[in-house]
Amino acid sequence: MTVSVVTDSAAALPVDLQRELGVTVVPILLTVDGEEVADDALSPAELLAAGTLSTAAPGPGAFARAVAECPRGDGVLILTVSAKLSSCHRAAVMGAREAGRRTIVVDTANAAGGQALAVHAAVSAAGRGAPLEEVAAAARRVAARVRLMGVLGGLDQLVRSGRIPAAAGRAGDRLGVRPLFDLHDGRIRRLLPSRSTAGAHRRILEQMRQSRPAEVHALHVAAVHADAHHDARSLLAAVEAESEPATAFVGGFGGALVAAAGVGVSGLAWWWEPPPYRHG
Repeated sequence: MTVSVVTDSAAALPVDLQRELGVTVVPILLTVDGEEVADDALSPAELLAAGTLSTAAPGPGAFARAVAECPRGDGVLILTVSAKLSSCHRAAVMGAREAGRRTIVVDTANAAGGQALAVHAAVSAAGRGAPLEEVAAAARRVAARVRLMGVLGGLDQLVRSGRIPAAAGRAGDRLGVRPLFDLHDGRIRRLLPSRSTAGAHRRILEQMRQSRPAEVHALHVAAVHADAHHDARSLLAAVEAESEPATAFVGGFGGALVAAAGVGVSGLAWWWEPPPYRHG
């Protein structure tokens, strides 16, 4: 490839896929009980057992080093988590300037699986020998089309973060409430909750089906989770039972997303690839 691709650890790219694609991942930073660690340093259970937990975007220097270490070629593309959710994008822009190499920085307006699918599309374009501008354009197209929808494993982290009262959290857990969410226009939006994870998965799959355009070339999906690999794998298996995705993988949340959503989260990111344009 003549274009190198860099992203941050909000993208739910499994480690083996990172290596296969040759993507450089800059870790988001966590402060756990006063000690700064990388996004993947601790398990989800260890993170949530901490007394205090906070997150911070990597500094510009981390992105500058990542760009500097990329192989020489046509340039470097940095794909970041939504700028509305993190300051990673701003740090990446500053880091790209500091590195002094030909670099384009793109805000994917996504996270987790949505961000990962934009990264995957960029690497695919780079693998075909596309120049930097075309690789960036491919990532932007996918970022605009991809949809991410998921379900929380419970209400504990919402209570811990102060987003809902403790009494409401206890009542919701007794009733088996499972909050659903989607990522739209770079922001996380709450949806009507479900009474079970299985019910939430049915709603997610129905949304995927309803979003299918009239003409389709391929489906690309990423099942994501926070310490709920079985649920994510089941969700992906349900997709594969009714279609043959061109891209399909399971990715786990990094520590920063676990800090925001807790454990037990599962969800699906997808985009429908249209047929190639034909002249005449």
